[in-house]
Amino acid sequence: MNAWINHKANAPLLFGLMGLALVLVGVLQSWSLALTIMIYCVIGAIMALGLNVQWGYAGLFNVGLMGFAALGGIAAVLVSMPPTPEAWQAGGSGIITSVLLSLATLLVALVVYKRMQRGRARMWAMAVILLGGYFITRHFFDPAVELIEAVNPAATGYLGGLGLPIMLSWVVGGLFAAGAAWMIGKITLGLRSDYLAIATLGIAEIILSLLRFEEWLTRGVNNVNGLPRPLPQEIDLQQTAWLQEWALRLGTEVPDLASYIVKLGYLGLALGVLLLLFWLAQTAIHSPWGRMMRAIRDNETAAEAMGKDVTGRHLQVFVLGSAIVGVAGAMLVTIDGQFTPNAYNPLRFTFLIWVMVIVGGSGNNMGAILGGFLIWFFWVQAEPIGLWLMDIITGTLPAESWLRAHLLEGAAHIRLMVMGMILLLVLRFRPHGLIPERSEQPHSLRR
Repeated sequence: MNAWINHKANAPLLFGLMGLALVLVGVLQSWSLALTIMIYCVIGAIMALGLNVQWGYAGLFNVGLMGFAALGGIAAVLVSMPPTPEAWQAGGSGIITSVLLSLATLLVALVVYKRMQRGRARMWAMAVILLGGYFITRHFFDPAVELIEAVNPAATGYLGGLGLPIMLSWVVGGLFAAGAAWMIGKITLGLRSDYLAIATLGIAEIILSLLRFEEWLTRGVNNVNGLPRPLPQEIDLQQTAWLQEWALRLGTEVPDLASYIVKLGYLGLALGVLLLLFWLAQTAIHSPWGRMMRAIRDNETAAEAMGKDVTGRHLQVFVLGSAIVGVAGAMLVTIDGQFTPNAYNPLRFTFLIWVMVIVGGSGNNMGAILGGFLIWFFWVQAEPIGLWLMDIITGTLPAESWLRAHLLEGAAHIRLMVMGMILLLVLRFRPHGLIPERSEQPHSLRR
């Protein structure tokens, strides 16, 4: 039991080993790769932190994380990309009219729902209003979409964005995800945990399908490339006198130094966001609100008997966790420089984030961050490590051996097996995670 209680003593050692692994990547492979892995590890840690807020604080089983991450990604497009004037001229008025008609339909339906007595008359009135509004809206929407998508589809074919600084999209991405989570939560949070998981997965698929096929808004499978960057381009840095002077002093190539500086800048921005969110999450979990959330998680019936609004608190934590995932989604698109809807694989990457939280320690924010670093590191490095191991194992076999060729070829697909092995080992030897949730028992009981 003491090993679990003194988890704080293990955290520096575990993070130190994680740092050593990243240093080894820099020494044995390249420092550019090590910095890239660190950036994505930080973003993975932010996603794990968002899931930990939902699962670790409240026990909400959300498997729709990629839908919220994709909303953060589209926020980066809508905020930062310049508008497409030709598309706005061709169909912008039709889209605006459609949006206004949709809002008017919903408003009228809401008024009718509140004012009419429950019964068949209200049901038929709602059906007529919603169906009528739908067909009238489509009358303006469909021609506008065709006109927009016909405008130079190879390069644009969509309305574009607002042309604002892309870092603003990190906040907007969180707001998009929070708004979607609020609407989803109002419908699904009354369901049992297994039904909630199915519902969130289905809703994530709906969100991703809309992003793939609504080309007038997202370019769909054509992808959006060349998003603005919050940091200078490497090619521009290479032309500066100060960087050339520093490259000469350090004895390194100018392009390499420019790449290191840009990646260090991205790493600094990502770490700043992670530290801010970690501080906020820690402040929340150690507040009366956080103690109430853990009480609800541990015994909903007792919490309801004490007068707590369990569904309302679940909605709060569902929105907060989804907002954090939305921020991470916007950051990921910013660093990649492109928005690719088909890259959001709900089952694969949702599984990866869940493994981060379980391995790191559910209910412990520090553990979720460690899990984010550890799992993303092995997700990226599984292939080169597998190739290295297979090369050693098959070193005594002839070069033309079919077994050697088969093992070396299979090493490229070792990622999922490595994730499964890590998960099984942690569940066997550290069932509460590498940095488990701190026990809240009195000191006299901690034996």
